[in-house]
Amino acid sequence: MTSAPVPAEVFPALAGTRPTPRGTEALRAAVHARRMLLLKSLLVRSDRQHHLLGPAARRHFEQAWALLVAAERTDPAAVRDVLDYPTTGAWLAVALAAPRGVAFERQSAHLGGVAVAAAVRAGHAVDGTLVVPTGLLVLPGLGVLHCPSGRVRLSSGPGWSRIADDTGHGDVVLARPAVRPGPGASRRAGGGRGWFALRTLPGGTVRLDDLDPYRLPSPDTGRGALRAADRSDAPWGTWARRWRQAFELLTAVDGQRAAETAAVLRAVVPLAAPGAGATPVGATLRAAPGAALIQLPGTARELAESLVHETHHTKLAALDELVPLCRPGGGAVHRVGWRPDPRPASAVLQGAYAHLALTDLWWRVRTGAAAAPAWRRRAGERFEAYRAEVGQALSLLLESDELTTAGREFVQGMERHHAGLGVTAQNVL
Repeated sequence: MTSAPVPAEVFPALAGTRPTPRGTEALRAAVHARRMLLLKSLLVRSDRQHHLLGPAARRHFEQAWALLVAAERTDPAAVRDVLDYPTTGAWLAVALAAPRGVAFERQSAHLGGVAVAAAVRAGHAVDGTLVVPTGLLVLPGLGVLHCPSGRVRLSSGPGWSRIADDTGHGDVVLARPAVRPGPGASRRAGGGRGWFALRTLPGGTVRLDDLDPYRLPSPDTGRGALRAADRSDAPWGTWARRWRQAFELLTAVDGQRAAETAAVLRAVVPLAAPGAGATPVGATLRAAPGAALIQLPGTARELAESLVHETHHTKLAALDELVPLCRPGGGAVHRVGWRPDPRPASAVLQGAYAHLALTDLWWRVRTGAAAAPAWRRRAGERFEAYRAEVGQALSLLLESDELTTAGREFVQGMERHHAGLGVTAQNVL
């Protein structure tokens, strides 16, 4: 059986890709536990390399940590929301991998922005000054403030916080969510010079994150490299419209999966548009679960499918932190139907899981009456092709010795759900 962190009744549902509230809750807990472990690791590393950091850097780190702790005492849920935001995880991964000395000092300075965002969200008073070495104060999940002076002044009042560049070239007043700021602050709440806020996609809380420098922190330069789109390259109107349409389609054919997608995802990171004739792609960073990196597809149904695909990469990445599914160190690579390049067992499992969820979705589109005829035809074609490819990948995994005991149990659960798809009408209930 599975290890204690995952309730026994949740594991089979996760294996079958079907949404359950308890499954989503368990995965959120896994993301938070991992995030707290990384944050503690950052504190330990800063303490151990205390002598390698300049006095000012040490002081600023300690001030940011104290603010984060104080904000957590004020409103733990609000602080958890900031710490669990995908780009916070991406930053922690970069900071912990940074070489000792100046590189680590520069990365650890971002803790100031995390702490300020947490304090704003928690409604904790922020007063004093904050050093911003990069000239860009990044508030995860909120936005970015350009501060050319490299220093900001912080002040606050009932329900609001003000952040201003030391020379006046950047300024923003932020209201605490669900709190109406006082008369003086409400006249200025929101945008100021140099401030760019993240925008929330329609109908929920998912951000279109086209600002955070850690949204794609390590772009490679190889063939097929991904590049984050800048705000000027990510048209808000098109994204908002297509997002709304995609969720309308998804809700009509599988309301549970639509609700799960909205609950699991925290951010959509627009990727630069593909070249002429290329198929849009998506990705999920293991360090940033909850963020779907997507090149905007041409249709709402393609976006709906991409969101389901990336949601399941997040689900499996979070689950693997709780219960390792593949043994470490396996050097074998395998060929799968959906990729031209051979893949290690962990990547085969990731791909099989995401495509099993899509196969399930296409079965429901194909057999239901809610989808338009064009989507039903497309779903029917893709269902047959991917059902065969997923079946081959599952057989490959079960024949290998690269799964842990829990991993084998999980893949067997995937196989049971896969075997039932398309067999009886009961599968669409």
